[in-house]
Amino acid sequence: MSFPDPGRRAPVGLDAYLAPGPSSFTDFVTAHAPHLLPSAVPAGPAGGALEVPHGTTIVALVFSGGVVIAGDRRATQGNVIAQRDIEKVFVTDSHSAVGIAGSAGIALEMVRLFTVELEHYEKIEGTTLSLDGKANKLAAMVRANLGAAMQGFVVVPLFAGYDTEAPDPSKAGRIVTYDATGGRYDELLGYHAVGSGSVFAKSALKKRHRVDADLPTTVRTAIEALYDAADDDSATGGPDLTRKLYPIVVSITGPEGAIRRPETEIAEVVAQVVAGRTENPGG
Repeated sequence: MSFPDPGRRAPVGLDAYLAPGPSSFTDFVTAHAPHLLPSAVPAGPAGGALEVPHGTTIVALVFSGGVVIAGDRRATQGNVIAQRDIEKVFVTDSHSAVGIAGSAGIALEMVRLFTVELEHYEKIEGTTLSLDGKANKLAAMVRANLGAAMQGFVVVPLFAGYDTEAPDPSKAGRIVTYDATGGRYDELLGYHAVGSGSVFAKSALKKRHRVDADLPTTVRTAIEALYDAADDDSATGGPDLTRKLYPIVVSITGPEGAIRRPETEIAEVVAQVVAGRTENPGG
C-alpha cells in the first residue's frame, strides 16, 4: 500500500485558470499556489534568520529625456563576497525597470513575479498599467513580504519609469522608492539610491547630477556615483576591469522605452571614469 506524500502539492487544475476573477496574477497565485510567492520563506535554525546573499547599491537619476537606473554587481553574505557578477537591475516592461537591494533571493523572485504581473495585466486587460498602477502593485508585493522582512529578509526595490501619459515629456521620467512595510514615495529631487552604499552614492549625486542633463552625461554620473559608493562601502562592488564586470545601466525614454545599455558602451564610460580617478582619486 502506498501513502500520499504530505509535502507534495497537487497541481493547479485547468478550471482554476478558466474561472472568472481579477486580472492580478499575484491574486491568482495567492489563491491557488501561495507557496510559490516570494514571502513564503522558511526561518533559519531555531527560528533565526538564514545567512543569505544581499545585494547593494542601486542609483536612479531623472534627466531631460527620461530616467536612468544603474546598479553594481556585487552580492555579499556577511563579510564574504557571495557573487561578483549578480544582476540587480531589470527591465520589467516597455517603460519601467526595477533595481533591487536586500535579500537577493527574495528580491529576484519578487522582480520576476512583478514582471509577469505586468505582462499578465496587459494580456488580460488589453492595455498597459499606468505608471502609478505599476508603482502601487510593486508596493503591495513589498508589503506582502513584511513577515519575512521582520525575520531579516528585507527587500527594498527602487522603481524607475517613464510616464507615457505625462503632459510634459521632459518631466516624464519618475523615480519611486519604498520602505520595508510597502510604503511608496515619489522622489522629487531627481535622484535616489538604495542599499548599503546609498549614503555615499547620494552624496556624489547631490554634487554631480543635473535634471537637465542629456543621456550620456547622466549615464556617466550614475557610474561615478557607484564608483564613490564602492570606494567607501565594502559591500558595493566597483568596476572590475580584470574580469570585465561593469555596472548594469538601464535607460528609459519615450521613443526607445526601457533599454539596457550595451556593455561596450558602459565599458568605455567606466574606462574614462577610472582614468579620471587615477589622476584625481577624489573625483
